[in-house]
Amino acid sequence: MAVPLAPDDIVATRDAIDPDAREPLVILDTLTAFLDAHGIGEEGSTPELTPIGDGHSNVTFLVDRGGTEVVLRRPPRGPLPPSAHDVLREARVIGALDGRARVPKVLAVGDDPAVIGAPFYVMAKVDGDVLVDTLPERFEPEAERRRIGEELIDALVELHAVDWRAAGLEGFGKPEGYLERQLRRFTGLWDHNKTREIPAVERIGAWLAERRPESPTATIVHGDFRLGNTLYAEGTPARLAAILDWEMATIGDPLADLGYLLVMWSDRNDPDVGGMDLSPVTKQPGFPTREELVARYAERSGRSVGDLGWYRVFASWKLLIFMEGNYKRAVSGTTDDPFILQFGSLIEGLADHVEALTRDA
Repeated sequence: MAVPLAPDDIVATRDAIDPDAREPLVILDTLTAFLDAHGIGEEGSTPELTPIGDGHSNVTFLVDRGGTEVVLRRPPRGPLPPSAHDVLREARVIGALDGRARVPKVLAVGDDPAVIGAPFYVMAKVDGDVLVDTLPERFEPEAERRRIGEELIDALVELHAVDWRAAGLEGFGKPEGYLERQLRRFTGLWDHNKTREIPAVERIGAWLAERRPESPTATIVHGDFRLGNTLYAEGTPARLAAILDWEMATIGDPLADLGYLLVMWSDRNDPDVGGMDLSPVTKQPGFPTREELVARYAERSGRSVGDLGWYRVFASWKLLIFMEGNYKRAVSGTTDDPFILQFGSLIEGLADHVEALTRDA
């Protein structure tokens, strides 16, 4: 469900900005001129913007100009952690993957923050459904539900098979030392994001550093690959039409994507761990189990997956740090998302749960 618009989210002109209010998310007259310059929608018409997505990270709007619908992505309001919410980087990787992986088409990139107050990009709208809490009626048959999981894995295998150098992504990320850099980066993010001391988070980080595995050959890594960040086309059979939310993408260890997906995938017999059930829909009959997802990935990719326990702890630890960063934004008043405010009471219990996983990994 999208976060509703606040009165100060969209302003008509720069002169209409209240100096005592928060920065707006969009300035309509300058956005209109930008869209005109790029031939997007009905020339001169004022765009109508509707929030879409869960709004927990980058901000996404459906933009309607005279019946032409496109999607705009920009960062949330600041202050932001270093290197986070880089939508220009997101636009670069999506553009490079056009025709190589299941991505929307980038139509225009606004790298001048003066246009709407922050960098942004505009992409084509892809029709379909994001699957999180409920399923469209067309996916009621259990065979369709199994196919949803299979399509998810097949799209990930396709992504990891892309020749990232041929796609023009040389220099997009460093193929060596990905896990070491990730551990260093997220340790720094925790120091930046934390609103209180939670020793379990730091102990998990130390455990990960001590047991860091050797990575397989580097691939493009999405960084937030889960069912809720994909869109399934209309009709049947189930077909994954687009992978969304690329802000964490880089070049690195493909098993990091697989481990993260497993953390975000709910099995029918999972214990209740508050705050970690981000795809409750996959508990319904017909969906593949985590073990079946791993087996399909190994078969389709030809890649050895080894022991994924470390990668699952790694993904869970990163999730804790993301949650704390979003909670910090909520308590500082830079986001109006009530869901994020719940993180304050969840994170400590989740940290204990993740630390317990280190004893089983």
